[in-house]
Amino acid sequence: MADYQVHVIGGGFAGSEAAWQLAQRGIRVRLSEMRGGAGMTPAHETDALAEMVCSNSFRSDDADSNAVGLLHQEMRSLGSLIMAQADAARVPAGSALAVDRELFAAGVTRAIVSHPLIELVRERIDTLPEAGPTIIATGPLTAAPLAEAIGRETGSDALAFFDAIAPIVHGDTINMDICWRASRWDKSTPGGNPEGDYINCPMNKEQYEAFVAGLNAGEKTQFKDWEANTPYFEGCMPIEVMAERGIDTLRHGPMKPVGLDNPRTGRWPYAVVQLRQDNALGTLWNMVGFQTKLKHAAQVALFRTIPGLENAEFARLGGLHRNTFIKSPLLLDPSLRLRSAPHIRFAGQITGCEGYVESAAIGLLSGLFTAAEVDGAPLSSPPPETALGALLGHITGGANTENYQPMNVNFGLFPPLPDDIRKKQRKQAYTDRARDHLAPWLQAAREPARLD
Repeated sequence: MADYQVHVIGGGFAGSEAAWQLAQRGIRVRLSEMRGGAGMTPAHETDALAEMVCSNSFRSDDADSNAVGLLHQEMRSLGSLIMAQADAARVPAGSALAVDRELFAAGVTRAIVSHPLIELVRERIDTLPEAGPTIIATGPLTAAPLAEAIGRETGSDALAFFDAIAPIVHGDTINMDICWRASRWDKSTPGGNPEGDYINCPMNKEQYEAFVAGLNAGEKTQFKDWEANTPYFEGCMPIEVMAERGIDTLRHGPMKPVGLDNPRTGRWPYAVVQLRQDNALGTLWNMVGFQTKLKHAAQVALFRTIPGLENAEFARLGGLHRNTFIKSPLLLDPSLRLRSAPHIRFAGQITGCEGYVESAAIGLLSGLFTAAEVDGAPLSSPPPETALGALLGHITGGANTENYQPMNVNFGLFPPLPDDIRKKQRKQAYTDRARDHLAPWLQAAREPARLD
């Protein structure tokens, strides 16, 4: 007989959060993670749980005007491990929540390993368990044998998209005689650097157009045959793909200069490259929005044409990996159970949610649903007016099953507001309504069993 009650497969954001929620409610968990024992993925570099590979940002932390900030707040109210460790490892990033990635992953790993009801096992699971409560949270880079087993069970091909990784620069190689620190519209993190949370590299029109030309001409990673028709997710669009859409696309996107006064000219530059602090020491800086599939040599040559980065040294260059996810609206029930095998739940990015926060949120819900089921008192879904409920609704039934695509949480997923609410008041109205609807649901969901 197994010495655990629930098997969680995958130690990323979703799996770690699911295991934590279960254990905090007095349920014994076996958490299987292949990194550190049975292999790695094309994107990860360590065996730490909840390793961040694409960015160090949890995006906006504003819970009054932003859907992802509201999701942060709701997860905190439910005792989220991921949010607690993100808060502990926070680095300055204006109104966004960004973290020191190593401190964050170390904190998550330490919490999981030290919990008396969680057994972390470094192993690769290649088949779907035939019985017993199980949560599959293996993420977008699920190992081939398990992915094939999922395909056999669901009878449906997984969709896929490409996710591109942004480069990281050593801070002491940035030329601050050219660059300057500032946050857009001077909106810095309270208690952060008074000069601003971002390093800004200015470009004039000639420099910008030369950069775009070099980007278009740079040597790109070539796809394998099986990758050729894989689409990109809009939230991680490589800069060269954006550049192909028109000469001004980048300076209206990640290179937007609006709200950034260059102290040397008193004016906004024509375009700007922003770097966001990537670790607590401030020694590493992430090139914001610069996900790319350029080959490494081409990246170094091109990025050193950016004013202020002429002598930049890179701690990591950009990369590209293929993400896969299931047709969740067709395959999963409202509590994330696989319809054809209800003892199995799915969680995280493999369900088609997009983003670190969203992945953890679905892991949190899968843990709550499973814990309630084990205790014999099934939990209802969070109200659709909440960020958690809106995201869950998209995954389990709100999306078009034929054209299902990854989605970040956003107010477009929420039930519509009354027509008489003015446009300027709508974001606040969404968040106020969400809090009103979440409060009664929390009574049934957030009180964990206390360990002796």
